[in-house]
Amino acid sequence: MMNLVEQFDPDRLINEQDAANFLCVSFRTLQAWRVRGGGPKFCKIGRAVRYRRADLLAFATSNSAHSTTEADAKRAERSK
Repeated sequence: MMNLVEQFDPDRLINEQDAANFLCVSFRTLQAWRVRGGGPKFCKIGRAVRYRRADLLAFATSNSAHSTTEADAKRAERSK
């Protein structure tokens, strides 16, 4: 069993399902983001895909917006 420090370590690698739960999206959404791009950074270790908590937090922060107009502008800027 993990202690609290290990559980919330920002550099700890977590699996796809835990990453999806962390972001409140489906496992399939994470897979689609990896194929198309635009999702959080990930690590490929052999055939296994892992995510760092710090990268998931950075992804969530970079996708934060105060309005739909701001969110659309950010999305358009990223797609350039």
